[in-house]
Amino acid sequence: MAAPSLANRRVTVMGIGRFGGGLGAIEHLLGLGARVLATDRLDAESLGETHDRLQRLAAGEGHLELRLGEHEPRDFRGADLVVANPAIPAPWNHPCLQAARDAGVPITTEIRIAIDALPGRRFVGVTGSVGKSSTAAMLHHGLERMGIPTALGGNIGGSLLGQLDRVPSDAWVVLELSSFMLHWLAEDARPWSPDLAVLTTIRPNHLDWHLDLDHYVRSKAAIVGGDGRAPLVTAFEAEDPDAAREAAKVGGPWWRDPADRFAPTLAEIDPDAIDLAIPGEHQRRNARLALAAILAIHAIDGRAAPGQARLLESLADFRGLPHRLADVGERSKTAIRYIDDSKSTTPEATCLAVDSLGDRSRVHLIAGGHDKGADLDSIAALTPSLAGLYAIGTTATRLAQHPDAILSGTLQQAFADLRPRLRDGDIVLLSPGCASWDQFRDYRERGEIFARFAGASSADVEDSSLDVDATTDQS
Repeated sequence: MAAPSLANRRVTVMGIGRFGGGLGAIEHLLGLGARVLATDRLDAESLGETHDRLQRLAAGEGHLELRLGEHEPRDFRGADLVVANPAIPAPWNHPCLQAARDAGVPITTEIRIAIDALPGRRFVGVTGSVGKSSTAAMLHHGLERMGIPTALGGNIGGSLLGQLDRVPSDAWVVLELSSFMLHWLAEDARPWSPDLAVLTTIRPNHLDWHLDLDHYVRSKAAIVGGDGRAPLVTAFEAEDPDAAREAAKVGGPWWRDPADRFAPTLAEIDPDAIDLAIPGEHQRRNARLALAAILAIHAIDGRAAPGQARLLESLADFRGLPHRLADVGERSKTAIRYIDDSKSTTPEATCLAVDSLGDRSRVHLIAGGHDKGADLDSIAALTPSLAGLYAIGTTATRLAQHPDAILSGTLQQAFADLRPRLRDGDIVLLSPGCASWDQFRDYRERGEIFARFAGASSADVEDSSLDVDATTDQS
């Protein structure tokens, strides 16, 4: 949005979040001269450091007011613009958002503001039920290694609004786009689609937020929608035909590109030739998509395609993402590996994580968390082949179906349950297959606490000396 249009205008930012999800938008809007009201259901104490930062902003030159502990319809009816956190539950019938609609107040999101604030840039949108974070990060990494100006944002890497001046005018901006973000982009009155789209796969996910599978699939379809059908790179139908058939029943096969513009780019890449520093066949599939997208970008730009050796080298030093199969330490005396895969929030991701580690009989899996409505039977079915399944969170009883599974309930108790059963060479894997909101602020906190438990003595874990604060974050 152009700066003059928001000078002295009243903007309500709905949903700050304990980790400052709305901070980027607030700072950007204040910089444009807007009068910002930030509202969140959390109170000042719950917001913690984020509230301290907001207080400093409020004491500065900009005009910022905070409304904490509740959302009030009057703050939405009286605004000139509402910026909603895309994860706000059931936004289609939220009373405050409905109050804004009834009053004719436009509603947007941080991601749309960021897109509008980067005119002239080309965008790659990456989405999928599994693998979108890794694929987006690989694509960004590979473009950097190729010397192509790039930036990374969306559902990964923090708000782009705080780094607009560092995004070159000729950059390709890689956006990881969640189904929530895509829902909002599809609802926007001004059509938008990326210059290139990447789809990993579609499996039932976030059905607690979406109305049903149909709504979820149609939200994902926005990756190619907007003001025109974006060219798409995907191997979805070929690699996951069962999921493709199910998705097509409700949303149609929108991922098929009738022009077949970039299908050859996938055919040019031999998956067996991809050598990564991170484990897992699924990561090689993600890498293949990222490399195909790099070839597509070369074609769009009119650049000569790189040779295979140079293309493959662009990902050879990619070390993965935090909380994505990250090795957080080996106890030297017992040679036990601890793997943090806290970013795994779907059953498919958990099963892939287990398979990536080799011998299942040496894997102690900690799984469970907030119930998103997904079918967890595939995780429960792993139990007989594992060294142990330790079920935590609100889904614990659903996961502990097999008599050999252990109903731990909490991460702390899972460590207490598994420690006596560990043998040299075993692997302790946190790959929850569920969201974190029932017991943690987000997946990052869950992974950080896992890493702290991994490095702690049994006595420290048992006496709670790590001071774990398990609270939710749903603004």
